[in-house]
Amino acid sequence: MLKLGPYSLPNPYILAPMAGVSERPFRVIAFRLGAALCPTELVSAQGLMRQNQRTLKYLRYDAAVEKPYSLQIFGGEPEAMAQAAQVGKAAGAQLIDINMGCPVKKVVRNGAGSGLLCDVPRAAAIVSAIREATGLPVTCKIRSGWDARTLNYLQVAEALQEAGCAGLALHPRTREQGYSGQANWAHIADLKRHFPELPIIGNGDVKTVADAHRMLDSTGCDFVMIGRGALGNPWLFRELTGGPPATPEERCDLVLEHARAHAEFVGDPLGAVRSFRRHLAWYAHGLKGAAHFRSEVNGLDSPEAVEDSVRRFFAGADTDPTAPLEEPEVDYRAALG
Repeated sequence: MLKLGPYSLPNPYILAPMAGVSERPFRVIAFRLGAALCPTELVSAQGLMRQNQRTLKYLRYDAAVEKPYSLQIFGGEPEAMAQAAQVGKAAGAQLIDINMGCPVKKVVRNGAGSGLLCDVPRAAAIVSAIREATGLPVTCKIRSGWDARTLNYLQVAEALQEAGCAGLALHPRTREQGYSGQANWAHIADLKRHFPELPIIGNGDVKTVADAHRMLDSTGCDFVMIGRGALGNPWLFRELTGGPPATPEERCDLVLEHARAHAEFVGDPLGAVRSFRRHLAWYAHGLKGAAHFRSEVNGLDSPEAVEDSVRRFFAGADTDPTAPLEEPEVDYRAALG
């Protein structure tokens, strides 16, 4: 049985928390298409602790769909993280996930994200403080180390397990690598060998059904976390659970549904159109005429115009066999202000 803390999950496939991407509308879509868990994008502990209204908006979730509701927070101080987790619990969070992997300087310079890999006792103290303050299961997401000379993921895992971590996700790149180079899945296998009783979530370079199966088979990890591979293709979760890929009609309907949900979530029509453009680029990736479609929607400024453009493009769009395999990059700084 697949479990994280007290929660049984229906399958081993998890949507990665991505800043500016893993908002409520996208999480709900991923859940509906088969994802077993969809943590929120990283949310500032300081913002939650201070009841910052902009930060509190990140807590919005769909209680009917998001089961369990996993809130990812970032910060460097145990007391602040514990207080933030209490705010999250009051808002409905059932799992608290700690970001110990974000490589962005704005996060790291405050001792948060992957900066915690350089202070293992403090990382463990954060887990303990949150568990004591909330009673909720705590999971963590880490990297292999700060750089190639300090691959300390086993040391970090040992300390976090002793502190009561209920599950550990490993993105096997270093902070120095950022999102470049290749994820070293051997680190995931090594982690699972050393900690067989700890639920291990593998992450990194999973773009297809075959990739996900290969990660499970080759590393022995319990769960697979999928990030950029799901951008524009949330149907990947359906395929992983035995369902078919999207038809052109399904793709069109879901893009329109996502656009409307995003507009409602943002609350500002023009702002929603602008922030949804990147999703449209991801949805169009690999389809014939994608470049022209992206150029067109980048010039639109109303939800109605976007809907018309989406209907024209996606209803009959076919796969472009000449499209490059690389998916668009995510700007992980987008939600950090």
